[in-house]
Amino acid sequence: MRFKIAHDARPQVATLLWATALTVALWFIPFAEVLTYPFRIFVTFVHEGGHALAALVTGNSVQSLSVSMDGSGEVYSTAGGMLSQMFVSSAGYLGAMAFGVLLLMLIRRTVAARVVLASTAALILALTVFFGFLAPLWNLSLPGLFTLAAGVALPVGLFAVARYAGAKVAAFLVSFLAVQCVLNALFDLKSVLLLSTFTNAHTDAANMARATGVPEIFWAVFWIGVAFLLLSLALRAYSVSKSKPAQPDLPFEDSPLEV
Repeated sequence: MRFKIAHDARPQVATLLWATALTVALWFIPFAEVLTYPFRIFVTFVHEGGHALAALVTGNSVQSLSVSMDGSGEVYSTAGGMLSQMFVSSAGYLGAMAFGVLLLMLIRRTVAARVVLASTAALILALTVFFGFLAPLWNLSLPGLFTLAAGVALPVGLFAVARYAGAKVAAFLVSFLAVQCVLNALFDLKSVLLLSTFTNAHTDAANMARATGVPEIFWAVFWIGVAFLLLSLALRAYSVSKSKPAQPDLPFEDSPLEV
């Protein structure tokens, strides 16, 4: 059995490659971070949203979600048992990676890019309203102004593209968002690995270490392994098809039975 890029996947693969090439090129252009800044904030919302949703799924309550101008973010929630803490701590980086993979698969399954963008905008807006605005007020604290501003500006931009941009532009933006989620998650995990090895910085891996007693470097390596596994499975499902030879491999497969 051999694998090849499916014929119907070639347009999506080409768009994905262009989005990846643009992302890599921007790394080497001076001051290009100004152009990629909104996407960095977008990925932070997805990352923190993963923590918040995981907290709800495990029966905890979310007290606040905040995103800072430097691209960092925080989610405060009640702490459950060890399994709950493990799930919540893992849901940031792996959640961002999984969201990027989901965007790829939606495009591959020919879901309209405009629908994907509008749904993504609705998700960011919901995270902002419920966890960035209402949750802090409910817990007698002030919402972050930047969180609210970014949490409204990003959905407005995504809705605008979904409404007014052409189909090719919308599809490219979905691919670009997917690449941003995947690559930012991987590079952030690299940073977590370095921080876990050489510093005592407060990271998701440090939270895992406190919950389990297992060193944080283990969790950084584990998450990197899971991230690459998710990426490899997604790319295979996204771009390849299985083809079997027209004739059976074994000569006796279709031979009549002798008695």
